[in-house]
Amino acid sequence: ELRVRLLPDWETLPYDHFSPHQDLVSERLATLWAATQGEIDILLVPASTAVYRLAPPAFLAAYTFAFKKGQKLDAEKFRSQVTLAGYAHVTQVVSPGEYSIRGGLIDLFPMGSQLPYRLDLFDDEIESIKTFDVDTQRTVYPVPEVRLLPAREFPLDDAGRTQFRQNFRERFEGDPSKSQLYKDLSNGLAPAGIEYYLPLFFSQTATLFDYLPDNILLVQHHNLQ
Repeated sequence: ELRVRLLPDWETLPYDHFSPHQDLVSERLATLWAATQGEIDILLVPASTAVYRLAPPAFLAAYTFAFKKGQKLDAEKFRSQVTLAGYAHVTQVVSPGEYSIRGGLIDLFPMGSQLPYRLDLFDDEIESIKTFDVDTQRTVYPVPEVRLLPAREFPLDDAGRTQFRQNFRERFEGDPSKSQLYKDLSNGLAPAGIEYYLPLFFSQTATLFDYLPDNILLVQHHNLQ
């Protein structure tokens, strides 16, 4: 009956031009959020994963939203909110980190979720929230509420990109405009492998232990000194 979670590895190599699979990022964000809410009894973490720097817990708190049936929802405000959280607007939602708006219907695939959700609006009120199948696009079952985690482990909004550019210029010599990564990010794109530059998006980073309570019992498997 214990609540057991895994913090998975990105499964990519540092500075490779590959980004982690969205499902892994989704599971990592869901686990970190559960840790901040005290909803984990046992947390399994590979040692190599535990040493990576993370976004501060305040980032997750600021970019996490919840929607409930019967709640008032402004479609335009919703659009700016999910864009701020790094979600991509698509015509058909198929993977985590995507959303679409078609009239009074909003399809949303939150990070950390197994299934996407369809919000049916009556005027500006959420009349129903249902999960749906990405293959058939048919609704499956109703749910009372949905939680929305950020699409990435770092902010891609204006403030995040400004912080990145400032830190990049401080740490790397030469003309930043000659760096494709710098140019892409300045244009609002997320280049493959950008995850390994995560510390540049923040003035201060955190460790896994910043997400955990003080009274944890740390169990090491084999010699991890």
